Amino acid sequence: MDMTTVGDTGLLDTLQHEVAVFARRAEQTRLGGVGQVRNSMDRAAYLLLNRLDREGPMGVKALAASMGIDSSTVTRQVAPLVDTGLVKRTSHPEDGRAVVLQLSPRGAARLEEVRDSRRQLMAELTEGWEPEDREQFCSLLTRFNRALSARMTPGTVPAEQPPAS
Repeated sequence: MDMTTVGDTGLLDTLQHEVAVFARRAEQTRLGGVGQVRNSMDRAAYLLLNRLDREGPMGVKALAASMGIDSSTVTRQVAPLVDTGLVKRTSHPEDGRAVVLQLSPRGAARLEEVRDSRRQLMAELTEGWEPEDREQFCSLLTRFNRALSARMTPGTVPAEQPPAS
């Protein structure tokens, strides 16, 4: 579909502008939550820990593939998580030469602390919203993220999943 001829270009201009503003605001605040936890975990760490929590232990290549990023990027991003004890490196049970990454108990506790802080922030930001508005916003944002992910990785099914309730 050619978006330059379909729909209202004014609406598309507003959409691209609001997405740009959102990206800047999200980066400025890192949507880090509230209280002492605010800005205490960067986006890459949060996404890696979240993926390991949801999908369980896995190798670097599998983690990279599930996130749609390069293995070298995962290796670089996971190193400080291992150093701080949030992720454990273990040997693969069937192939001792392969490394498996696993969320440590400390990592699980830290992730839950950050999730709770971010939930509080989302509650504050949408305090005056009707529950249906929150649901619709989540649905549309998930749909938008999936479309963006699919565009960035042609021929693949986006792996991003909505947050667990």
